[in-house]
Amino acid sequence: MDKLLHSHGAATAGEIENIRVHRITVPEHALEQVKKALSKNPNIQFVEENFIAESGYVPNDERYSSQWHLPMISAPDGWDLTTGSPSVPIAIIDSGVDSTHPDLAGNLIAGYNFLENNTDTQDVLGHGTAVAGSAAAITDNITGVAGVAGDSPIMPLVILDANDYATYYDIARAMNYAADQGVRIINISIGGSSYSSTLQNAVNYAWNKGAAIFARAHNYSTDTPYYPAACANVVAVSATTSSDTLASFSNYGDWIDISAPGAYILTTTRGGGYGNWNGTSFSSPITAGVAALILSANPSLTNAQVVDILTQSADALGSTRFDTYFGYGRVNALESILTALGAAPDEDTIDPSVAITSPQNDTTVNGSLTVSVSAADERGVDRVELYVDGELFDEDITSPYSFFWDTTTDANDTYELVAVAYDTAGNSGQSGVISVSVDNVIFKDTGALIVTISSHKDGASIGDLEKVQASASDDSGISRMELFLDGELKAVKYKSELRWNWNTRKLSKGAYTFSVKAFDTAGNEGIETITVYK
Repeated sequence: MDKLLHSHGAATAGEIENIRVHRITVPEHALEQVKKALSKNPNIQFVEENFIAESGYVPNDERYSSQWHLPMISAPDGWDLTTGSPSVPIAIIDSGVDSTHPDLAGNLIAGYNFLENNTDTQDVLGHGTAVAGSAAAITDNITGVAGVAGDSPIMPLVILDANDYATYYDIARAMNYAADQGVRIINISIGGSSYSSTLQNAVNYAWNKGAAIFARAHNYSTDTPYYPAACANVVAVSATTSSDTLASFSNYGDWIDISAPGAYILTTTRGGGYGNWNGTSFSSPITAGVAALILSANPSLTNAQVVDILTQSADALGSTRFDTYFGYGRVNALESILTALGAAPDEDTIDPSVAITSPQNDTTVNGSLTVSVSAADERGVDRVELYVDGELFDEDITSPYSFFWDTTTDANDTYELVAVAYDTAGNSGQSGVISVSVDNVIFKDTGALIVTISSHKDGASIGDLEKVQASASDDSGISRMELFLDGELKAVKYKSELRWNWNTRKLSKGAYTFSVKAFDTAGNEGIETITVYK
């Protein structure tokens, strides 16, 4: 069966053994050709498509009937296939989230507060709680409202203050943080009218780590670009109404990628309640929620595929396939999920680029230093390994990639450094060879190693319980101390002091010899031996 399917570019995806039915995946462009070929094979009884049955699923959330936007984007039909996944969190870069809200508390994972530089992510404004509920309020819990991706966790990242302002610097930091945590869906319902290289660089970093970023178009009814929505590699979302028209407040322009409901959106509010909100701030997380459904349905997809599926599965609302009000159209959850389920992984054969940026070639180093490596890949870098003279030295999974090298533990010599980067598809790229010379002043230990047994003197008498104490000193430091009783090792300490409790109660009368031996960091040793009597 596998050989037959492989010859047609298909693959087994499941089996119902008792009725001998196989589920297979087929490249979309070859669907009809494969169906026809397999139907003519005498070993196959029938071939049919894996048809979709719709239940018209309605969640039991008490205020779901007031959420007009969810049926509008075909979310209930999409939920028959997926409701999100715990492995596909959504980062909400905003004012925080009410951690006690009954429709959100169970869906929150640890985030970060970039205003206070701590882990307190309580909502300081109220905006973030409403945004989070639009994307991923807990669904089917007999409480409040439903979120688009109710089974996807929410990571709150606080950058918007109580006065409704955020800096580009904090937005950029939050994007990088989410990407470094492996979050692949990021929502930013904030924006400004000034272009920023800082924002674009942060977007590129997150995109290269595999994240899809969504941002509101803003609410000034203008075609002026707002950022980060208008940044490259960000999905800019405009707002639609219940009649599938552009909301009067929504921005528009040729920088818009897609549209989603954004007028009179019932969602969660700070303090445990619910309210209706207007704005592209809600179109964006609704779209991010659909993206989470896409990735939940097919985790193998790249961020580029997720965005492509979103835009190509949208319902066109303009007079052309793409226009300046709706982009490629209004999001459609069901069509997006169906497309995701049938999508084959986008084969990645491009190696990541990698270079050692510090130290420079043909330089001399000493002491401790940091080896810095730059690495990039269009699908995201998985890890970077550093090799010293062909031997694996260490690996780093987080950008910026750096390696601490204490050269004092190595001989003065010339060493070759090479970095290897791996992308998420397993492709690897290798840097050029960096040759460095290690030149450290070699410390010669000429001082005497002194060992002192301070608790007993030679020839002393002992009682029933003795505490043996000893110390050692040396110019280069003590690495280890050992205590022997009549030649038998009794205690080892990896410092310059040694204590040992000696139970002598059952010992017979006579002489006992114990020795304390110490070793310095240069490998020298010293010893003191005494004899005591009972």
